[in-house]
Amino acid sequence: MSTETPVLTQFSQVQLSRSLKEGLAELGFTELTPIQAQAIPLILEGHDVIAQSKTGSGKTAAFTLPMLDKIHLAGRALEGLILCPTRELCAQVTREVRRLGRRLPGLQVLSISGGEPGRLQAMNLEKGVHIVVGTPGRLLDHLERERLDLSRIRTLVLDEADRMLDMGFREDIEKILKAAPRNRQTLLFSATFPDSIAEISAVHQRQAQRVTIETDKQAEPAIEERIHIVSSSDKLSALHRIMEDERPEAAIVFTNHKASVAAITEALGTWGVSADGLHGDLEQIDRERVMVRLRNGSIRVLVATDVAARGLDVQDLDLVVNYDLPLKPETYVHRIGRTGRAGKDGLAISLVAKGETRRLEEIEAYVARALRRQELKLQKQTRALCHASSMTTLSIGGGRKDKLRPGDILGALTGEAGGLKATDVGKIEIHDRISYVAVSQEIGRLAVERLRQGRIKGRKFSVDWMR
Repeated sequence: MSTETPVLTQFSQVQLSRSLKEGLAELGFTELTPIQAQAIPLILEGHDVIAQSKTGSGKTAAFTLPMLDKIHLAGRALEGLILCPTRELCAQVTREVRRLGRRLPGLQVLSISGGEPGRLQAMNLEKGVHIVVGTPGRLLDHLERERLDLSRIRTLVLDEADRMLDMGFREDIEKILKAAPRNRQTLLFSATFPDSIAEISAVHQRQAQRVTIETDKQAEPAIEERIHIVSSSDKLSALHRIMEDERPEAAIVFTNHKASVAAITEALGTWGVSADGLHGDLEQIDRERVMVRLRNGSIRVLVATDVAARGLDVQDLDLVVNYDLPLKPETYVHRIGRTGRAGKDGLAISLVAKGETRRLEEIEAYVARALRRQELKLQKQTRALCHASSMTTLSIGGGRKDKLRPGDILGALTGEAGGLKATDVGKIEIHDRISYVAVSQEIGRLAVERLRQGRIKGRKFSVDWMR
């Protein structure tokens, strides 16, 4: 009589260390997502795994928890390497690894990507780290300069592998994989499964176990898709009408051109809509600040090129606008997938000029359904919308390496010296050498003054107002 392996549903059933389980309990993690339930046991058993699941399915925890479970904390040898396609995703994954490993004393996690000083990254590598999260290009640069030692790598992850290959990183990835020990565990996580993924798996994985999470159409949050056919010259007016009708709390407007990012952002500002732009030419610190402001509600609209189509660490977007249709049909799916997450319904609106109708047909063929055209009545004059954010962001010149915690900043603002209400303080993010805190617009200036006049943990830190 044969017995079937029981299906795991709870984190308490997974064979993880006590410290990891305590950290998960503190974070409120109880139930496994489908990708976690299938992948984690296989990874813990030592199998190479190739996993296919959509964005937002919990895949980061699926590969991070088994990696953390076998890290030797006593030393500072690099044992885990995670490759990501973009700086934004590197930052997001790094934050999640630290969060999941919160109860592991001395855990060192380092993010390595472009836009940051290579010399500082080299210094941190020399001090020793347990896990590195990085983009292929910058990782290969450190490897070729003999700053990155992969000789003791036990687990190597390709996160969003399909996206990295689409972006032309295959050669860099191949070199990194060849430099790592052959007896490592290799994990591939991907939203799609093109031939290039199969080729990478065949060469660099050993008897990989395949995990595919089928999309449950009934369980998926609904994303309403609308198509508005407009002339190119009317797109700004159409965007104004959309913002007036929908009044989103948080939205992304995608465009194909860097120049359009500035023009659209400026137009939104003149209408009274708080917005900022994101594209590939921004320095890392500027990109980080834009994303912080979107996450903490200091801006309502992000205008972005496709550098932001994947890996954005934002959960509650209620609207995505395709100001321009993407050049590739699969990018359309990635873009609209930024809304309708965490069990919430979403809305995706595409503005299609006459010259883009062929591209629209290619998208419809790719998603295997007709997209609903809907007339949009435009106004002759755009009027003020007054849809500014209720929050503003302050930056503080100290962070994790200065031993700052969110509670320290909250205490400085609401304690006897600060005297502000806790309800006026929003999300607090602590990075290595800088921290960000959202506060109500009405008390922004006062909060800056109080922090500049006072101290945080008995120390003075520089404070700036990010407007």
